[in-house]
Amino acid sequence: MEASWWTANNLRLIQNNLRETDANLDVDRLIGDLKKLSANVLMMNAGGIVAFYPTKLDYHYRAMGQQKDLLKEAIDQAHANGMKFIARFDFSKAHESIFRKQPEWFYRTKEGREVNYFGIVHTCINGYYQREYSLKLIDEVISHYDVDGIFFNMFGYQTRDYSGRNYGICYCGSCRSRFNEAFGMELPETEEQGDPAYRAYREFQEQTTREMLDRIHAFVKGKNKEIAISTYHEHKVDIVRKESNTDKGRAHPVWLYSASENVQSLEDAWDDKLVSNCCINAVDLVHRFAGVSRHEVNIRLKESLASGSGLDFCIIGVFDDYPERDNLETVADIFQYHRENEQYYGHFLSMADAALIKPGNVRQKNRTEYLGLYKMLKEDHIVFDVIHQNNLAAKKEALLQYKLLIIPDIASFTEDELHILEEVHAQGVNLISTGLSFTEDDANKGFLERVFGAKPEGGLRVLNREAAYLQTGDKQLFPSFESRDWVFLDGAFYDVEYGPHIQKQLPLVSPSTYGPPERASGHRISGTQFGAGIRAESGRLAVHLPWQPGELYYRHGFADHKSIVSDLLKHSLDGSVRLTTNAPPHAEIFFHRLDDRKFILHLLNLSGFNGVSYFEPLPVHDIRIELHGIGSCHEALNLVDQTRLSVTMNKEDALLALPVLHDFAAFLISVE
Repeated sequence: MEASWWTANNLRLIQNNLRETDANLDVDRLIGDLKKLSANVLMMNAGGIVAFYPTKLDYHYRAMGQQKDLLKEAIDQAHANGMKFIARFDFSKAHESIFRKQPEWFYRTKEGREVNYFGIVHTCINGYYQREYSLKLIDEVISHYDVDGIFFNMFGYQTRDYSGRNYGICYCGSCRSRFNEAFGMELPETEEQGDPAYRAYREFQEQTTREMLDRIHAFVKGKNKEIAISTYHEHKVDIVRKESNTDKGRAHPVWLYSASENVQSLEDAWDDKLVSNCCINAVDLVHRFAGVSRHEVNIRLKESLASGSGLDFCIIGVFDDYPERDNLETVADIFQYHRENEQYYGHFLSMADAALIKPGNVRQKNRTEYLGLYKMLKEDHIVFDVIHQNNLAAKKEALLQYKLLIIPDIASFTEDELHILEEVHAQGVNLISTGLSFTEDDANKGFLERVFGAKPEGGLRVLNREAAYLQTGDKQLFPSFESRDWVFLDGAFYDVEYGPHIQKQLPLVSPSTYGPPERASGHRISGTQFGAGIRAESGRLAVHLPWQPGELYYRHGFADHKSIVSDLLKHSLDGSVRLTTNAPPHAEIFFHRLDDRKFILHLLNLSGFNGVSYFEPLPVHDIRIELHGIGSCHEALNLVDQTRLSVTMNKEDALLALPVLHDFAAFLISVE
């Protein structure tokens, strides 16, 4: 059977988010603009909030003043020019004229009010409009139009309006009755994690979201299996959509690795679906007609490519009256590069030494520990994969390929997940655990004691502006601290008792007074509380850090917190890695295998990023990269400019000496 079109993972997707005023747009001109950008997929509005075709459904608002069947014309023209077409829907809201006819279909605040945002009213995933009537809208489109895919925007529970105001939990009749039926409770009064009703409600949200995706999948695939289903959730979809975007109200630090992490956390973890990471051109939801820096667009798109996906770019409206054109040349250049080298992309194979587990529990709110550790691994040039907790069971056999698994502050795993982790560790995979991992319930605490030799003792302490430190006494284990002894400690610290066979490291320097200077004394080195416990048994390691180095590094950027982790990573990997380099931290490196005889090595220069702004990157000179154990080869082809680089062999190790990295390099390496 021929594979479905999207499985080639070669999307060069352009999304035109249409306004109602675009209902009579010039399709010929749009297609011409897309061809200049080397696009092979067009995503455009079909229906939901506004129908861009002559709908016959009573509760589907058609674009005012529309004089043609825009959807049909766009699909026909896209197909005639070799492009696929994905129809965009948004069922999270509906026109106020529908609310007036069927008010019971819509979201309600605790006080019973609807949310009407300039004539567009919030619906509810448990209400009739989303649960039942949305299938009629989908049916009308896929039965009468030759779409290649369907995408759902803002799928699931949406409680904020476009100005960012949060209206809280939906209290419509459907939510009340369905939640009570499922959990025997009334809807929670607060959104506090400590409230059992709210914890149940978070599970209810996930269950009902998955149930709706089950229904959509069964309905759509029952009509046509070759229609790709796409949204931001992983369940029962073919193309998982993610976004690299900005927002003026978002807290710093700016996340430099947005596209890399978005792609890796799906591409590495799921074999049966692909990711399309959308580079949003707009600076935020409010200012949609001003674009981010072209250098930021350049990084996002190249990170997506080098991490293993196709390309995805979005603007509001159409190009002929779009006031922000500065980034389009950058988009065109990268899309053209992908078109010319498409044969090498879409099916990367792992060369990773380690895997970082991405938190997936719906109750797991703190992701900054994960992001901080991700940043550390990138800056240290450790080749790693990201395995999503939600798909851990499916990756059980693949976990054995790694030398090391890193668990970043994940308090709760299911019993099946704990069994998988314990089994792969027993077969020789080292573990590093940070923060409050394995502390939520008895099953997790039992795992913590069995595997790491760490028994919860005093529970969680939150060090808030207390003068606490960790002592890096063992200079062999922590060679980065030859001339430094104390590292400041802040935030969460979990008091544990390590067993007698556990190597105890990083003793806690207990808080003392810190001001005025005359009183800054009295610290004591603890003999019972430690910042690291290392269990070495049968040739494998289990390293436990009961604090949050990733969180501290993500928020503050102090090298000491990264250096502790870097030293422990080197200890856990024991010098046995796929890649070593002298490249600086701002050179992002990606290394994958294409097949048994071909490898691809990407380098991306991030030196133009200064923390909040993006500029032209500065050249990086004299980069040496050693690839260990790949076999014999003598040159590498740079796909970007078709130049060839000599490779020096030392037995099975290949040394590449790159004189200068300006922006981006992609080396195709063929072994004999």
